[in-house]
Amino acid sequence: MSTESSSTLERFRIKGRRALVTGSSRGIGAAIALAFAEAGADVAIHYTGNAAQARDVAARAAALGVRTGVVQADLGEVDGARRAWDGAVEALGGAPDILVLNASVQLPRSDWLTIPREEFDQQVNVNLHASLELCQLAAPAMTAQRWGRIVTVGSVQEVRPHPHMVVYAATKCAQTSLAVNLARQLAPHGVTVNNLAPGVILTDRNTGRLADETYAAKVRASIPVADFGTPADCAGVALLLCSDAGRYITGQNLFVDGGFGLA
Repeated sequence: MSTESSSTLERFRIKGRRALVTGSSRGIGAAIALAFAEAGADVAIHYTGNAAQARDVAARAAALGVRTGVVQADLGEVDGARRAWDGAVEALGGAPDILVLNASVQLPRSDWLTIPREEFDQQVNVNLHASLELCQLAAPAMTAQRWGRIVTVGSVQEVRPHPHMVVYAATKCAQTSLAVNLARQLAPHGVTVNNLAPGVILTDRNTGRLADETYAAKVRASIPVADFGTPADCAGVALLLCSDAGRYITGQNLFVDGGFGLA
């Protein structure tokens, strides 16, 4: 059912909502978590290894007047997704209404013929299996209250796969398929599911490579808007999808890539 708010901007407010953003101690995840906090949501900051970074993001969120906490969990471990979820429930005082699946593992290989089973499993476990398990944990409470938002974070590599990232690109395609499948099943229960696919975003994952001016110029020239994106570009779209402003959007794959994925 449609819900009318006093203004367009008010529809982007998510005050009183609880959000778990995986991989939110840095980069895109941190930007999304802080955007949610600015919009009024309580946020759980998830990290794998850098507690100091996570605490810093949590402190910045708390300064915006919301409840927050840090949650440590390795999503590649068998109980990782469960630990992340339970930690978020404890930190926020209840089950999250919003789930953003941002954490991922990217293991480049210049020769796909040499990809070992261990690297394949590590990327599949974090990028795909943990996403499924966290959705399984989140859906019951969301459907019971007839309101929920799930956003998977994919990649422009779904349509522009890098030859050194065969497995990573494949997991992102699979994750998007998961989101679209669940969107149809959860829509009647007031829960939307979408995928956000970033392009070349200036985060610590790729700033090292882009420090090479020749390489950076080549990449920039291949992007229609002739510029790189920032985590804030992704955060704005995530807020749209997770607020009432995006209530009529589900099952979509939204590219935040400056047109890089265009044929």
